[in-house]
Amino acid sequence: MTYDDVSDDDHDKSNAPVRSRRVLLKLSGEAFGGGAVGVDTAVVSRIASEIVAAVKTGVQVAIVVGGGNFFRGAQLSQAGIERSRGDYMGMLGTVMNCLALQDFLEQAGQATRVQTAITMGQVAEPYIPQKAIRHLEKGRVVIFGAGAGMPYFSTDTVSIQRALEIHCAEVLMGKNGVEGVYTADPHKDASARMFTKLSYKRALVDNLAVMDAAALSMARDNSMKIRVFGLEKADNVTKALQGESLGTMVCDQESVTE
Repeated sequence: MTYDDVSDDDHDKSNAPVRSRRVLLKLSGEAFGGGAVGVDTAVVSRIASEIVAAVKTGVQVAIVVGGGNFFRGAQLSQAGIERSRGDYMGMLGTVMNCLALQDFLEQAGQATRVQTAITMGQVAEPYIPQKAIRHLEKGRVVIFGAGAGMPYFSTDTVSIQRALEIHCAEVLMGKNGVEGVYTADPHKDASARMFTKLSYKRALVDNLAVMDAAALSMARDNSMKIRVFGLEKADNVTKALQGESLGTMVCDQESVTE
């Protein structure tokens, strides 16, 4: 049986009304691995529980997951693997993370759909924007895997593209080891200050560690707000999803530091 053989309502009885706040959460593969290769189930379980808490308050949550805890195409290319093939390997790594997160979400009672840019009908739906929107309107979490389905595109870029296509209010980027975006590396420079607001222009010109330049340019050109926040504090994921002012907001306003 395939997804096309069964209607959405056959999978669960969720009939939640359309909600006003819809956001896309970008999670790095490093977060899933806890800094190591593979999946740290304790970390993924905690993140899942915080996502569920936000959905219960009426937030529509879409997620893009990286695959850096398994493969990175650029790194594989440096090791001798042809770049495009390495990127496809990285895409498959993102799907493994998607399935792990889906499992923990569903264990917590949250209906979840995985949609992938590379067709793999036995484990996920194909990426269809209108179907993703319908899932969100029904109170389901939607996880996007396999990147853009094409080499040379980062999951940062995919996060902005998906958020624009399914009409999200903002993109939330969870980071390990920092609480937001700083004027310098806070681990090396004690005088580094965290931005509460950061303009797209300054982020690009100063090459600050927000996301890759292509993704940031797409966000700027389409006025897609990005909130960068720390993943490690308890309940930060829930708070960010609900719209609390954590970390750094990247937008078209003037930059402001703490």
